[in-house]
Order: sequence, then C-alpha cells, then structure tokens
Amino acid sequence: MDMKNKTVMITGASRGIGAEAARVFAAAGANVVLLARSQEAIAELAGEIGQSAIAIPCNVARFGEMSAAVATAMQAFGGLDVLINNAGVIEPISHLSEADPDEWGQVIDINLKGVFNGMRAAIPVMKETGGGSILTISSGAAHGPVEAWSHYCASKAAVNMLTRCVDKEEGANGIRAIGLSPGTVATQMQREIKASGINPVSKLDWEDHIPADWPAKCLLWMCSAEADRFKGDEISLRDEDIRRAVGLI
Repeated sequence: MDMKNKTVMITGASRGIGAEAARVFAAAGANVVLLARSQEAIAELAGEIGQSAIAIPCNVARFGEMSAAVATAMQAFGGLDVLINNAGVIEPISHLSEADPDEWGQVIDINLKGVFNGMRAAIPVMKETGGGSILTISSGAAHGPVEAWSHYCASKAAVNMLTRCVDKEEGANGIRAIGLSPGTVATQMQREIKASGINPVSKLDWEDHIPADWPAKCLLWMCSAEADRFKGDEISLRDEDIRRAVGLI
C-alpha cells in the first residue's frame, strides 16, 4: 500500500499500536501526525521517523485540543487522509459496584468522547478534500461483557456504533469508517490487565498476545480498496482470512 503524499493522524501514538502504526505508515510513505498526552514520547518517535512526522501533545478528551491538532496537521501537510482513533485506557479495573464514578467517567471521556472528538474534527476537512478513512480500534469487549471492565466494554460498544453512524451519514461523501478488533496485543495495557488478576484475560501468558505491529500493518491494509467491503463494519484480526490478506500468515 503506497501512502506517498497522504497524511495520517494517529491518537495514542506514544506507545503500543499507535507507535507501531506511525512506523508502518511512515515506511509506506505517509506523513504522520502523532498525538498523545505524553509529549516526550511522541517527540522522540517523531525524531526517529524524521521530517515526515510531527508530534502534537493532545488530550483527545478535549475537543478544542483535537480540533487544533487537525488544524495544525492541515497547515503542516496540506490535508488529512486518514484518522486512526487508537487512544484508549482500561484502568482503573474494578467491579461496577465498587467503581469510582469520576475515574469511570474519565475512561468514557478518553475511549468514547475522544473518538467522537477525532471524528468531529476530521470529517469536515476530509469532506472538503473528497473523503478519507477513519479507522478506530475496537475490541471483543464491544460485543460481550468482561468482568470488571464495565467502562471499557461500554465505551467500545459505543465506539462501534459511532463507526456505523459515520458510515451511514458520510459514506456517500467519501468517508470510509471501519473498526478494527485486534484481539489481545502485547502492549502496556495487557500488563495492566495482568496485574489486576481479574477475569480470564488477566490469566493469559504474554506469548498468547500478538505483537503490536500486526494491527499496525492491518490498519495500513484497511486503507486499501480491498477493505472497502468492511465499511461501516468491524474487522477482526483473529480471522485467519484477514491475517492472510494483510500478509501476517
């Protein structure tokens, strides 16, 4: 997939899937716009990638910051072709009856409102230039309850519906909205889950998780016409046919 002269914005780009996606898209020729709250980490990654990358400290839960980031990307590279909604948190992991309401709400602010903010900021500029792709990291937790993950499950289920809404409202305007459910990935989030000791996911061995560059490579493939059949839907990286199409098998 040749992404030359394309601009890709990635939220949660400081580590894990976001950082690997930045490397994969940059290697494919794209300009990459790195967003995260961790300024030092994204600045270091931008330095690693070179002139085709810019780092913008951003809290996705604040629409003003997300909108300003899109404006900065437009000034720097002249367009926005792909938005990857990757930023997400799972802590604090706790049973609903014991959850701190403010901390529970903060997860919703990042995982759900953060995705809305990205979509809301990106769609108008994408429409002006003829379209674009909005790719959002989903989860199996969007479709089934997981003990002590009420905030995460609820936010991912809602995000799945946001993807479907964007497709219904903006598909005719050239906006491709697709979700990616990667399965369990060897990232810091899995270390947090492991430390909780709650539910079967925390019992998995590290070797059970896929490397972060697998979903990153799948996100690149999702920008191709091959993935058009999934518009308004979700791709599961557990699907062997998808892994084969991406080149992971």
